[in-house]
Amino acid sequence: MTQPQLQGIAASPGIAIARAIRIDLEEYIPEKTTVQDPKQEVARFRQAVEAAGEQIEGIREATEQKLGAEKAEIFEGHLLLLEDPELIDVVVENIENDAVNAEYALYEVSQSFIEMLSQLDDEMLRERAVDIRDVRGRVLNLLRGVGGSDHTQLQEECIIIARDLTPSDTAQLNLEAVRGFVTEIGSRTSHSAIMARSLDIPAIVGAGAAIQEIQNGDLIVMDAVEGQVWINPDSSSLEQFRVNKARYDQRKAELAVWVDKPSLAKDGHRIELAANIGKLDDVQKALDNGAEGIGLFRTEFLYMGRQELPSEEEQFQSYKYVLEKMAGKPVVIRTLDIGGDKELPYMDLPKESNPFLGQRALRLCLERDDLFRTQLRALLRASQYGNLKIMFPMIAVRDELFEAKRILKEEKQLLIEAGVAVSESIEIGMMIEIPSAAISADLFAPHVDFFSIGTNDLIQYTMAADRMNETVSYLYQPSHPSILRLIRLVIEAARQEGKWVGLCGEMAGDLASVPLLLGLGLHEFSMSAGSLLQTRELIAGLNYAQWQEHAKQALTLGSQQEVQAFVQEIQKGENE
Repeated sequence: MTQPQLQGIAASPGIAIARAIRIDLEEYIPEKTTVQDPKQEVARFRQAVEAAGEQIEGIREATEQKLGAEKAEIFEGHLLLLEDPELIDVVVENIENDAVNAEYALYEVSQSFIEMLSQLDDEMLRERAVDIRDVRGRVLNLLRGVGGSDHTQLQEECIIIARDLTPSDTAQLNLEAVRGFVTEIGSRTSHSAIMARSLDIPAIVGAGAAIQEIQNGDLIVMDAVEGQVWINPDSSSLEQFRVNKARYDQRKAELAVWVDKPSLAKDGHRIELAANIGKLDDVQKALDNGAEGIGLFRTEFLYMGRQELPSEEEQFQSYKYVLEKMAGKPVVIRTLDIGGDKELPYMDLPKESNPFLGQRALRLCLERDDLFRTQLRALLRASQYGNLKIMFPMIAVRDELFEAKRILKEEKQLLIEAGVAVSESIEIGMMIEIPSAAISADLFAPHVDFFSIGTNDLIQYTMAADRMNETVSYLYQPSHPSILRLIRLVIEAARQEGKWVGLCGEMAGDLASVPLLLGLGLHEFSMSAGSLLQTRELIAGLNYAQWQEHAKQALTLGSQQEVQAFVQEIQKGENE
């Protein structure tokens, strides 16, 4: 089989074979012209803005029907941009003061915002630049009297090729025709990637400038499991790709047999497979994929995509829903983890030069204990409706844990005194995502009921490598001996106190890491719902006692490459 011509980021898994359709690979840049009647030009601009708002509202309604209210909230932000005085009023001023055409004024004003936001470290703010570009393109098309990328009308099977896809582009994809998409730029956290996963459509992003080699009508094979793209493969390779696609589709169907099976290793050792969720809609998906619990409920998503903080009652209803839906299965709910790459614009928090190392998560909650207490009351009130476990994120020193527990205890006592029922069996845990906490896990273990290792942050802090920075992505190494040793420290410290340990980072669903995590003695693996069944199947073929010995040996190796080769060699021998 031939080598792939393009390599990108696998944003939404799947395999697709279809003809290429190129969309908006070159951005329209308007020329500057002088207008004779600036007032008339302003009226033309406002008319286009109004029409854009009507189009976006239509997309928002269609997205809500197809994907749910949360995905549609992206377009609420687009509508707000059309009312933003810092954008719209400045464009009007430029038209009036400089007597320039509306297209040029809009492009120049918006471009300054886009360039500024695109340079920031904060992933969410960089995505804001994508939103501005999306809205700008819509208004520019209306001003020019031309249609946008008419991918909504595509009828024949195709793979979309684009520099990027905006949220509205992705939401309007005709799933009867579009088999997948490949973009030049983007990340797994971009809006288009998130929507692609919701739509269950294969997507590869960040494939680079080489995407320009693809022409309309080229036959494309995209492997969005490995992030690879082939252009006009030869007949023998194409036949092999079709076989691979059939196998992939069949494999997805076969995994369904694991939904109701227990999570047992080959020698009978039992572990728990749980799901990470961020919104209420995710609960059913977790259950459909055989989740034995919720290992991480990212509550910050209740606070995002809105104009004000959620009330205590609103939070209570959300937590109650999840607990009742899980019907007694364990539900680990993480307290608010805002900061780093997650921002709440309406809170007007001070800008930080390095937000990942700043006032985020529990640090922010302890500073703003009114915010923290509201959430804790909602959690405590909901506790009687299921098997609740409360987890505090981003703890570096014991004093932070002690203060969080003190506030929780105070709020619990106040509720009891007010006659509110509160469960007496709530487990209290903490995330291990800072190296100082991992190294001193034995000092924390007596004061918690469980640990949950957040490897996404633990890896970047240990390796001093921003996981959002492509230039140092080679240092994001889950299987590096330093990471494995920290995980072992945490598990051993918990074992000494009779406590359990989960892992809720991406590593939990990484099939290359699961055998070692099992061997290290991890009790709970929590991952995206889509990874549960293949992980359960893998564990069923592993001997826990043997992998305990293999894990010890892996810890003596010198690099991630050596560890991965070691694991592959053992698995190869087991499968022969």
